[in-house]
Amino acid sequence: MSAQLIKDVKAKFLKTFNTEPILIFSPGRINIIGEHTDYNGGFVFPAAVDKGIAAAIQKSDSGSSTAIALDLDSTIKFELDKLKPSKEGSWENYVFGVVAEIQNRNKVVGDFNIIFKGNIPGGAGMSSSAALENSVVFGLNELFDLGLTKTEMILISQKAEHNYVGVKCGIMDQYASMFGIKNNALLLDCRTIESKPYEIDFKDHQLMLINTNVKHSLSDSAYNDRRSACESVAKILNIETLREASEEDLEAIIDQVTPENYQKALYVIQEIERTQKAAIAIEENDLVTLGALIYASHNGLQNQYKVSCEELDFLVDQAKKNKNVLGARMMGGGFGGCTINLIAKTEAKSFAESASKAFKNKFDNECSVYFIELSDGTHLVK
Repeated sequence: MSAQLIKDVKAKFLKTFNTEPILIFSPGRINIIGEHTDYNGGFVFPAAVDKGIAAAIQKSDSGSSTAIALDLDSTIKFELDKLKPSKEGSWENYVFGVVAEIQNRNKVVGDFNIIFKGNIPGGAGMSSSAALENSVVFGLNELFDLGLTKTEMILISQKAEHNYVGVKCGIMDQYASMFGIKNNALLLDCRTIESKPYEIDFKDHQLMLINTNVKHSLSDSAYNDRRSACESVAKILNIETLREASEEDLEAIIDQVTPENYQKALYVIQEIERTQKAAIAIEENDLVTLGALIYASHNGLQNQYKVSCEELDFLVDQAKKNKNVLGARMMGGGFGGCTINLIAKTEAKSFAESASKAFKNKFDNECSVYFIELSDGTHLVK
């Protein structure tokens, strides 16, 4: 958690509203393995990280509510009984959506002021949106004594994204951001929305993210396309989600689906299995097997699910050439964002430099490197 972020939002809040706020930190997340499995009822393996969003929030007596995105130097005033989505891509939809979903549960929210600021790199696939949603719902729950459980809060955050932002996301991002535990990854069963924490001893290795700093415009539409492809295969199999399917089940309907959709469904079934194997590898402190599963995950995302891109593939290929990297893959929705790398601590800096240089030579574009630690989920800051 960044003390500086907390300091910044508190100072701005006191200056703007002249009253003491409640302070919240809500983290972004990584996902070690288990990509595009969450909306298929499968397993994912996320962890909250030490980058996130700090929010200052307090009741308002001005007759309206105000939200300020400090990073964007952007302010919006609104009335709680006149909420409707702003234009697509507007940051305020995350705030409006959360408030609207709380109201849909017949909970009463009064006027409030909120100021937030984050240090999650934009477009990195680390779920700044979930961190923002969670900070809003957590703050409002505290402020108006709504009595919501953490599980209810993440479902509100998820619905906000579905109905106000227009992305039919699974539950992983909100869950990891809310329930994260320091030094642990969470093996989350997206069917039951229950998780088991796994403390990870990375020993002489560490996680490193490399951000391509690209986001290809396909991403949102392709995400929704992949989701509907999975749903259509599940429907043919007469099951609720692909979580319930085996490779044999899929083979039995091969002539009823397109080759592309067959590969997408096969990827999901295999990735759910890889994620469970990763949990065993972590339990046994077997980082070599974990790394191999991470590489296999990227191969599936690139060649079967087809959500990677040239820049991500290039960075994973750089990792494969370096024996000090045990595993690397694209992380997040795809078509840009970050690779996650499991690398020897002693070699991390030199690999970061060589990969960045090669990336610059190839694409005439800078990539960014982040070292992250696994942290606690959304919480009050005293």
